[in-house]
Amino acid sequence: MELIKKYFPNLLEFQIKQFSFLKILYEYWNNYVNLISRKTFNHFYKQHVLFCLGLAKIFYFYPGSIVMDLGTGGGFPGIPLSIFFPNTKFILVDSIYKKICIVNKIIYNLHLYNVHTMCSRAEQLENIKIDFVVSRAVAKIDKIQNWTKNKFRFKSNYNIQNGSFYFKGGDLTEELKNYPHAIEYPLINFFRDNYFCTKKIIWISNINNKTHES
Repeated sequence: MELIKKYFPNLLEFQIKQFSFLKILYEYWNNYVNLISRKTFNHFYKQHVLFCLGLAKIFYFYPGSIVMDLGTGGGFPGIPLSIFFPNTKFILVDSIYKKICIVNKIIYNLHLYNVHTMCSRAEQLENIKIDFVVSRAVAKIDKIQNWTKNKFRFKSNYNIQNGSFYFKGGDLTEELKNYPHAIEYPLINFFRDNYFCTKKIIWISNINNKTHES
């Protein structure tokens, strides 16, 4: 938790309490459902929470915006981001019912009133309009772009075009070959730790980039 306070010293007291309680909740529920790899749990705040909060170093969600966490799994990046952006609405989507059930319990215990969940496959989502997508290690970018291309609202309160943020690692040359306007934000620029040497957030505008059927 000290790592979070180090890089985000302006957190409000209620946010500090929520982030502190986060590990306790995941430690408990991870015994019942594999929400987070047990191999990485000792680095919970660095590899899961701080990685997700990297987005807050490059972008600010305006109040009232709608963000979909596609393939949320155990609630990442949606839950850490919903704590950091309490005035932004988050929709956490996953097709695995037992994970969504536990995520709902975590949301309830953290008193996160800006979050709700949906149990659905991405390609089956209907009647949903959003401003942004966030996604961590779910599928190739082409697939997610195709799944979400008709889900964006035409109007928003943003100075930039709405679109998608991908939390990635490693060489993305092949994955990004169809997206020449994609912007990469290396997280090592913000978090001075070897873990983040290959970690980055990719921004793809919903308007300027072509989607491809997979």
